[in-house]
Amino acid sequence: WPMLYGALTMSALWLATRLLAVWPAGAEIPTVWPALFAVVMLAWTQALIWQPYPIPGLRVVVAVLLLGLIGIVVLLALSLETKEATMLALLAPQLPLAYLVARFGLARARRGDVPDWRGLFKRRGAVNLRGPVDSRDPVARRESVPAARSWHSGAQAQVWLEWQRFGRSLPALVAIVLPFELILLAISDATSWVLSTLVAVMLTPPILALFVAATVRSSNPKGRDVYELGSFVATKPLTSASLVAAKLKAAMLSALAAWLLVLVTVAIALQLSGTSRVVSEAWRQLMDGVGPARAGALGLLVLAALVIATWKHLVQGLFVGLSGRAWLVRASVFVPLLVLSIVLPLLPWILDHSREVIANLWNALLWIFLVLACCKLTAAAWVATRLYDRRLLDDRRLVLGVLTWTVIVLVLYALLMWLLPTMVFRTYFLALLAILAVPLVRIAAAPLALDWNRHR
Repeated sequence: WPMLYGALTMSALWLATRLLAVWPAGAEIPTVWPALFAVVMLAWTQALIWQPYPIPGLRVVVAVLLLGLIGIVVLLALSLETKEATMLALLAPQLPLAYLVARFGLARARRGDVPDWRGLFKRRGAVNLRGPVDSRDPVARRESVPAARSWHSGAQAQVWLEWQRFGRSLPALVAIVLPFELILLAISDATSWVLSTLVAVMLTPPILALFVAATVRSSNPKGRDVYELGSFVATKPLTSASLVAAKLKAAMLSALAAWLLVLVTVAIALQLSGTSRVVSEAWRQLMDGVGPARAGALGLLVLAALVIATWKHLVQGLFVGLSGRAWLVRASVFVPLLVLSIVLPLLPWILDHSREVIANLWNALLWIFLVLACCKLTAAAWVATRLYDRRLLDDRRLVLGVLTWTVIVLVLYALLMWLLPTMVFRTYFLALLAILAVPLVRIAAAPLALDWNRHR
């Protein structure tokens, strides 16, 4: 039944898109096979998710590889201008095969026939609380726990716990996606191709962080009600600010680990593909154009912005998930979809009047930034007042937080003043840009949301 519901939903979505979307004039838009392709992808996703796996995390790897293979085959068929009948013959046999795989995997999982290979990767520091471990008994192997760790405070232990929950998810996803992107460097050494591939690689961690953010902001990841806190979390002898700080630190460690993986992998791929000279030539041209100092500062600023964007995507929804308010969580998903449903139909008109639209936006951009900055600072003042009234942060931490945010804004403003020409960008415009770029309100509101959720 879940597979049937999914098939009907995907078919209805494609039918609505086929009938209501604005398509280019004269283009041959297929009728049936895109719906079948969507149904096949969903069916295989369900089948792979329901399989019992011997190692935690293997489910994601298998799903990404198999679904990516199906997508590549379909893209190759499209590039060869395959007819719709051929596409149907290619996709249709996969539906009953996915159903049989799902039925077989679900039957094994329901009767508890789940293999366990974790004993092969057990760390040396593991100890058993119940005596010797029988390697043939999976239950006994699960009762082996890591050797006792020591922390200087409960806050450090909470950071370790958050890292165990979601810290390795983003680096793992990046490690899965990177080889498929970097293999494109072996196709061509054209400058535009290499630089486009590197841009796509650099945007991968921030984009994947949006998917991991659901785990980061979940207030009760293992409970039956994902919006309410479990008693274990609600009664921990830590303040709400300490619990949120642990999530922020673990998210930063996760972002840094993902970016370290990206930088090392990109450097190796450039050397193996022989395209490092293309990047070196582009960097030399940039230094000749703006100077070595500005080029270095610009590179560091872009890298720092990408790392902060990755971290921001991980934690910016904390106040939504930790609030425990179901309507707020659902609205955070519904509102962006509503905006997209309004913007996408207007996209052809915007493209037809692009010059006029861009000119009007440029003229109004200063006022837009000014209104947004005023709203941000007002909301920040309200959040700071509530944090102080509820004794979630003391005076010293509030003042230190405000000073830190102010220093970061001033440093960013000074860099923008140095890098960008003031003849094009006015100084007050750059100041507003720095204020809006540095995150503040949503992260500061997370302790308020968690405190309300813990005491309701």
